[in-house]
Amino acid sequence: MAIPHATSGEIVSLRPLGDAAAQARPYALVKTTEFEAMRLFLSAGKELKEHKVDGSITLQCLEGRVEFRFDGETRVMMPGDWLYLAGGVSHSLFAQENASLLLTIMLRSGSAIASD
Repeated sequence: MAIPHATSGEIVSLRPLGDAAAQARPYALVKTTEFEAMRLFLSAGKELKEHKVDGSITLQCLEGRVEFRFDGETRVMMPGDWLYLAGGVSHSLFAQENASLLLTIMLRSGSAIASD
């Protein structure tokens, strides 16, 4: 059974799953023409092989520890850590512990909205 996408204004729980994160499957929270948000899960010792996407991404570690690798560098992410990566940059992930992450991919470039 597919998990339905969130609707505008809907609250979605991203609370840690603890040990259940090891068996959880990734799922899309929402996808629009501008962006896609996904919850990812990686079991300890698993790797998401090197890849790249056209759009910029943000990644937030919700639980566990992961190595984020890009441009010959490795950054360790722990719960509460967040990063931005420009589009077109090759990267990979390695889970040091069972981990869950919030991934946002920008699908369409646009101008930034100025704020006062």
